[in-house]
Amino acid sequence: MNKALQDLIEHREPMIYELRVYRVVQGRMADLLTRFEHQTLPIMARHGFLQAGFWTTIVGRSEQLTYLLAWESLAQRQEQWAAFESDAEWLAIRKSTEENGPLIFEIESSLLRPTNFSAVK
Repeated sequence: MNKALQDLIEHREPMIYELRVYRVVQGRMADLLTRFEHQTLPIMARHGFLQAGFWTTIVGRSEQLTYLLAWESLAQRQEQWAAFESDAEWLAIRKSTEENGPLIFEIESSLLRPTNFSAVK
């Protein structure tokens, strides 16, 4: 877990977690992972996103990327997503990396609040 996220978890009210599942177009997983690692994550970081982790599926539905973001509030989430989605650099990257078609065909997003007995707050 990264230091910034660890500090927030230990010293604040419970976080809100956003679980995002991307169903990836067959054969495009490598392209999506490359885009996240080298282009998307730096832009997300610039906009203050805190990621708790990224996973690919090894058993279950294949061609799926799952990740978890941490937010201090719903207002923070809304503000930072709006800034990210209108970021000129992100829009250019998305357009150029999808010239041969989309990378993702479905996105599922769930907002989660930890229970009193959760190890992660």
